[in-house]
Order: sequence, then C-alpha cells, then structure tokens
Amino acid sequence: MVEAWYMDESQEDQRAPHRLQPNRAVSLEQLRRLGVAYRRLDADNYETDPRLKEIREAENYSWMDIVTIHKDKLPNYEEKIKTFYEEHLHLDDEIRYILDGSGYFDVRDKDDKWIRISMEKGDMITLPAGIYHRFTLDENNYVKAMRLFVGEPVWTAYNRPADDFPARKQYMKFLAEEAQ
Repeated sequence: MVEAWYMDESQEDQRAPHRLQPNRAVSLEQLRRLGVAYRRLDADNYETDPRLKEIREAENYSWMDIVTIHKDKLPNYEEKIKTFYEEHLHLDDEIRYILDGSGYFDVRDKDDKWIRISMEKGDMITLPAGIYHRFTLDENNYVKAMRLFVGEPVWTAYNRPADDFPARKQYMKFLAEEAQ
C-alpha cells in the first residue's frame, strides 16, 4: 500500500526516505486534492488482469511499455537517474504502474513543499499534467514499471521553471478550485 510524507530538506542521498522528524504523513485524500490518483493492482498477473484492462479502456491508455531501472538494465543509468530526479513537469499525465521493485515519486504540494510517495509492486500512480515532480529509486536500486499513455507517448520533460505552459496554468487553476 502506498505511503506518502512531507520531506526534510536534506541534500544527502536522494534514495533515502527523507522523512521529517516527527513524520508528517500525507493521506490518499491529500494526494487526490493535488490531482494525484492512486490504485492498487495485482502486479503478479498484470498481463491478464481484468482490472488493468478496464482502467486502460476507461482512461484510454492505448500505449504502454515496460522499463527496468537498474544499473545492469538501463543504458546510461547514472545519467538517467540524475535526469529523472530533476524537478520537471509534463504536458500530459504521467501514469506508472510498479510491476516489481520500488521507488519514490516526489510531488510539490500547493505551498511548494515536497511530498514523497513511496511506490512498490502493485502500485499505480497518475500524476496530472502540469504538476512539478521528480522520480528516484529508493535504497533497493531497482524498479520495473509499466508506462502508460493516451495515444503516442510523449517523453518530453520541462524542467522548472515551466510556469508558462498551458498544462501548468490548467493545473494551477485545478489547485485553486480544489482549495475552495
């Protein structure tokens, strides 16, 4: 089951949990108010899982692939890990389904504070277009994830600052409406 918390400001190893002391947990409802959607699925049977099929059809996730992030599996591993951890946004939703291993998605809250979302096997997350975020492995240094897209995949990340993009403006409007 997913767990999320506010992060400390340490610049040490990005793969460490970085929990505030005392811990400030973040609920699924708090994530939902940021536009982050979470589902728990059966990763052992993802190829035949009727629930995954339903989600893909309902959300129009017509394209998918599987990526393994590990030093022995991913070309240019060190460079990619640094790139994933740079704060950025996308113009489309980012959908990831963890099939094996674990890692962290960090998202900014409405006050620009980092929230760390611990993802493990069976967790599916949807980050809305326009949300500032980043990804890193945890201390296990391995994750296998399904990437899902509506239509052809768009891999472009826009590093912060990227506030002038329509997707960012739409996201900020969403946050303002959620606050009312």
